[in-house]
Amino acid sequence: MENNIKLERYNQDWYSRGRNGLIVMIWWFVQATMFRFSLHNMYKWRNFLIRLFGANIGKGVRIRSNAKFTYPWKVSIGDYSWIGDNVQFYSLDEIHIGSNCVVSQESYLCTGSHNIKDPHFGLITKPIVIKDGAWVASDVFVYPGVTINEMAVVAARSTVIKDIPANEVHAGSPAKYVKKRFEEDELL
Repeated sequence: MENNIKLERYNQDWYSRGRNGLIVMIWWFVQATMFRFSLHNMYKWRNFLIRLFGANIGKGVRIRSNAKFTYPWKVSIGDYSWIGDNVQFYSLDEIHIGSNCVVSQESYLCTGSHNIKDPHFGLITKPIVIKDGAWVASDVFVYPGVTINEMAVVAARSTVIKDIPANEVHAGSPAKYVKKRFEEDELL
């Protein structure tokens, strides 16, 4: 079989990181130092730093010091949401987290991929949306373009390749429906 892939022709000139290269490098330095080495309970400090670089962070948000944000200016997190240890925000596109959400440790929110049929391996970006009250459990991979709707749960070690409806629990790789999170009489 002939190799049709020509990576030397890869080009992402059309793509905008949203800030110039100097700001990107300053963010990566701040993230690797002042953000990363802040003490466990210094949530306000980390929220301040990430807001300084353009993230829209609500009140009472708790982001762990070893969470990583590629481009924080493409991230918004609603009130009282929690971001766990080693969560990766691969924010080549927008990532919107609602209020009262949990994104647990080791999860990876991936807004970028490549066109597998393109011989030049063209970049593809799509936003991720996690709506109010949703829980993305430990070590979940969320594909570009996915929406996890209100009160949904994605179980640990799942791979989310399509939208998760509201108030449903999904598990597996790929994630599939398991059950309702709350019965109608349990919803407030």
